[in-house]
Amino acid sequence: MSDSLTMVGRSLRLTMRTPDALLTSLLLPVMLMLLFVYLFGGAIQTGTRYVTYVVPGVLLLCAGFGASLTAVSVSHDMTGGIVDRFRSLDVGGAAVLAGHVAASVARNLASTVLVFGVAFLIGFRPSAQPLDWLAAGGVLLLFMLAISWLSAAIGLLARSPEAAGGFTFFMAFLPYPSSAFVPIDTMPTWLHGFAENQPVTPVIETLRGLLLGTPVGTSPWQALAWCGAILVASVALAGVLFRRRTA
Repeated sequence: MSDSLTMVGRSLRLTMRTPDALLTSLLLPVMLMLLFVYLFGGAIQTGTRYVTYVVPGVLLLCAGFGASLTAVSVSHDMTGGIVDRFRSLDVGGAAVLAGHVAASVARNLASTVLVFGVAFLIGFRPSAQPLDWLAAGGVLLLFMLAISWLSAAIGLLARSPEAAGGFTFFMAFLPYPSSAFVPIDTMPTWLHGFAENQPVTPVIETLRGLLLGTPVGTSPWQALAWCGAILVASVALAGVLFRRRTA
């Protein structure tokens, strides 16, 4: 536990030393939300104010982009020789990876607060009750944790920080073919199957239902199943990859 806390502090300090990446992860989701609301929102019919519809998707977009930076930071550690120094100090791989994941979650939480703040300023008015807010926060936190561990595993799999950076594109792209920005039934028919059955969609529908007080159906169970499966698989994969890279 002591090693893990030390690695968390290290990862947070590294985050503060790269203000360009930090500002990008904080401001990009806000800029995209403003772009969609004020440039495209008037042409998109969702049955409600577009800012109300789009906020859950933006939350997952910022979570995905923030978590993807973890892949780059893990790859930097693996290729820079610092992990060998940690091992000589008897610091385990679990502590090193946990530090990166905790820093990722902290970045995502800061970005989420900023997105909510700007959303309220431009007209977002949720009708959630306290328990709904708590449930929405739990689902979002679980999603952040799952994709942060997935990013850590990708960072171990990549052979260079540049290759790990390619994961950023994938995580930033995944919310688009979902219900994040437009209703799925407005998409081409051949895209419906993927949009309805990928991990992002049930998480978005769960957040949207909880925040707006609309029926959620089976979305929460699907969201929990996806996030739990990704988390378990990513932690196991990260453990195997770290042992192989440091053998």
